[in-house]
Amino acid sequence: MSEPTTMTAVVKVALGADNVLVQQVAVPVAPPGFARVRVAATGICGTDIHVAHDEYAFEAPVIMGHEILGVVDSVGDPADAAAVGQRVACETYYSSCGTCQWCRAGRRNLCPRRRSLGSFENGGFARYVVMPMVNLHPLPDVLGELDGVLAEPLACVAQCLLDPAIVNAGDRVLVTGPGAMGQLAAQVARSQGGHVTIAGLEKDADRLAVAASLGIETTTLTPEEESFDVVIECSGSAPGAATALRAAKRGAKYVQVGIFGRDISLPFDLVLYKELAVSSGFASTATSWGRAIALIEQGLVTLGPLVTRRVSIDDFSIAFASAASGEGIKTVVIPS
Repeated sequence: MSEPTTMTAVVKVALGADNVLVQQVAVPVAPPGFARVRVAATGICGTDIHVAHDEYAFEAPVIMGHEILGVVDSVGDPADAAAVGQRVACETYYSSCGTCQWCRAGRRNLCPRRRSLGSFENGGFARYVVMPMVNLHPLPDVLGELDGVLAEPLACVAQCLLDPAIVNAGDRVLVTGPGAMGQLAAQVARSQGGHVTIAGLEKDADRLAVAASLGIETTTLTPEEESFDVVIECSGSAPGAATALRAAKRGAKYVQVGIFGRDISLPFDLVLYKELAVSSGFASTATSWGRAIALIEQGLVTLGPLVTRRVSIDDFSIAFASAASGEGIKTVVIPS
């Protein structure tokens, strides 16, 4: 039986929130130096929502999705044949210039000409995706069926919190926002010895229950001001960021993980008055991927319970609307 030549994919076809469509597209072929991955699942990320709403840079038409879990299906160079059959998670980078000061310093994530899967190159909301061999990260056998879909967001959290290390043993840590990034940030902070509280709204009861089941302290109350050594903002909302700034002790650390997608107003004078150290991390690096895989191998993070819904590509629009409204923690799309 011949292989199919087309596949179903979720495509951002043009500017406008209504221009995310489920279409038939050509099945890609891996050129030399590249691999074709048969997608097992791809997570819906906040960045996908920002792309859909024209709040994050993209180049249309493009197949969306970058939190990719799959199996290497074929390679473009026979020398890479050993990779076929490996279960992998995938870096978002498709290419960077390799010559700018950031690439030369090993910080490809900051390359001004970086092109990423799901926004500038075809991503994982499809049956197959093609990417450079260097993007592939073989996954430990300890992971469950869909756990690996969270490896990429975990690497992003590691970039924010572990390079350099933000949390010291004994620190009181507040995480605002109990979505996937908040849940991962809470676990990573705990792995570094922090006493972690994750804060959400009343509507986040189900999300907070998952965090509590993993041993994370939770609250729906406004945290006491100036009571935390580290605050990690993962909600991507102005109220969440303001809460974090007010909850930070004098001399504390503020880490921005969530994406707002627009300009916001904040009580930013608190950074000055409290002498807060402000940091963040954009996407991931080879180092943060190594740290993420180590956290998985050592059992310091639990990923499975964070996958709260799985849908087919044909049901993408319904699942996407639910994810955009904050329902569940991680929705994953399974190819048709």
